[in-house]
Amino acid sequence: MDWNFSFGWMFLGLVITAASGAVVANYQKISDHMLSGVSSYDRVKFWGMIGVAIGLAVMANLHTLILTAFVNLVFKR
Repeated sequence: MDWNFSFGWMFLGLVITAASGAVVANYQKISDHMLSGVSSYDRVKFWGMIGVAIGLAVMANLHTLILTAFVNLVFKR
């Protein structure tokens, strides 16, 4: 499978990265209002950082390569 650049995936990855970055920037407010407060600060920040990493992978159109490798590994193709 080849890697190719796509403006659509770049835009979607940019949106995911921006939304996840906003979660990381405001993790205390999100945790206080939606979760159990101080005990979940690290959890919210952790999932925000995972979202940033996924957004960067989508923006570079690497998610198709990663998913293809994972499916081939699981199903032995």
